[in-house]
Amino acid sequence: MAIVREPVLAGTWYPADPAVLSADVDGYIAGARNQIAPDAIKAIIAPHAGYRFSGEVAGSAYAAIAPLRERISRVVLIGPPHKVAFDGIATSSADAYRSPLGDIPIDKAGVRDILRLPQVSELDQAHTKEQSLEIHLPFLQRALGDFTLVPIVGGKASPSEVGEVLANLWGGPETLIVISTDLSHYLDYECCRQLDARTSQAIMAGKIDDIGRDQACGRVGIKGLLRLGQEFGLSQHLLDLRN
Repeated sequence: MAIVREPVLAGTWYPADPAVLSADVDGYIAGARNQIAPDAIKAIIAPHAGYRFSGEVAGSAYAAIAPLRERISRVVLIGPPHKVAFDGIATSSADAYRSPLGDIPIDKAGVRDILRLPQVSELDQAHTKEQSLEIHLPFLQRALGDFTLVPIVGGKASPSEVGEVLANLWGGPETLIVISTDLSHYLDYECCRQLDARTSQAIMAGKIDDIGRDQACGRVGIKGLLRLGQEFGLSQHLLDLRN
């Protein structure tokens, strides 16, 4: 019997009805502000709040990779834990991740590959109710169609440890890396703008030490990507920034 990770946010953080969900996601993607040559993209950083808060920014990220629909066949998705605290990096035993738009098969070979690393373990508890991965699935499905998924929740881990995981999954042009993060929380408007601007500037400059605990909940994934990006000669491009 296949193990399927069921959605837990459908109907609250985003629509549960497939037709409504597809129309909403397509609208966010169609309304994207800023674009970049798609062939230059290896990874995106996108938010995971409810769609009424984050949908437009997510649309900017997914519009950028939508032209790569025929090229991308695997997505490595890494987000932070909000329900379970743990050391290291967690994979899942699931065979598929489900959204209202259908099931996404897990790249079991990719999961087995990173389970060889000492910082990686199988921890389904970190995935069962985690929002930071689930919120991206409908966007990925509408932008890319069919693909396999490597779902990762990054707990307490160093940039080097995360970078090693991503390096093992880097692949070629068929593989997209998606880092899930929101930025500051619960600040007044002006403080939020100022802090998020500093976080964005740190990401653009690749200054991982300037991204603090309260600046991005997905900082573990961001820092791992930036560390690896420095080794691989990648550069950053700002698609959108809002609060």
